[in-house]
Amino acid sequence: MSQPPSPLAAPLPLPTTAPPAYTAPAAPGFWRRARRNPSFVIGIVLTLVLLVAAAISYLWTPWSPYDINMEAKLQGPTLAHWLGTDAYGRDVASQLLVGARNSILVGLVAVGIGLTIGTALGLLAAAKRGWVEEAIMRLSDFTFAFPAILSAIMMTAVFGAGIVNSIIAIGIFNIPTFARITRASANAIWSREYILAARSCGKNSWSITWQHVLPNILSVLIVQATIQFALAILAEAALSYLGLGTQPPQPSWGRMLSEAQTLMFQAPLLAVFPGVAIALSVLGLNLLGDGLRDLLDPRLARKR
Repeated sequence: MSQPPSPLAAPLPLPTTAPPAYTAPAAPGFWRRARRNPSFVIGIVLTLVLLVAAAISYLWTPWSPYDINMEAKLQGPTLAHWLGTDAYGRDVASQLLVGARNSILVGLVAVGIGLTIGTALGLLAAAKRGWVEEAIMRLSDFTFAFPAILSAIMMTAVFGAGIVNSIIAIGIFNIPTFARITRASANAIWSREYILAARSCGKNSWSITWQHVLPNILSVLIVQATIQFALAILAEAALSYLGLGTQPPQPSWGRMLSEAQTLMFQAPLLAVFPGVAIALSVLGLNLLGDGLRDLLDPRLARKR
């Protein structure tokens, strides 16, 4: 008498539809945990101060940052000029406000260049592998050999000094950074089980990259973007200090430091104010990046 086939021996049916796009679940209570994270709180406050100062400069400044008044030069803080005046009688507070706007502009565009191109190259390297990945990584190594300041010096020698060349130089330097971060994070995602399931359902590399890989590395890219934003502000200030960045009469924190270095004994506050503005902006963005890393990483979120 024949025995009926065991249900355990029956072959499992193959999936006929592609699995839904997988996204790592967000840790519960994000804002509750954010309020208890000192790095995030201090970073977001300092960053908001920078953004508000830049926004105010579009609508109002105590004085025109471009008007020269030699009769009022090198004044200390007064009711008329809250932070004093420089060697040309220009209001320091007004220059700081407009300088914040220029720093944010350089940071946004430069980081945008690096984030867009670098992320695309990193995703391409992780998806294609082989000689494509090797070519992209060697190109990144070649780009790393020319830091932002050195690239700006070379571009200035060819095209002349200016804020546009500074943005391009800083943006080019950001591309390999984002490409490496994206490739490393994407390679970790490509080895997951849900990626293998998506492949077995017939999804091509581009669909998997767009629907599964990119959403799961966004948190890493956001954190890296805040850090590169701080570095872009610092690089712009350094280039302007060397005379390669923002050109007169447009205010710049770096050029304010450069102009104040010869007046350290006559008016030391001229160097203090832009120096503090640069330090607080970079500190705030770095702390914001550290806080976002703690909040967006599920492993660190569980520990908290």
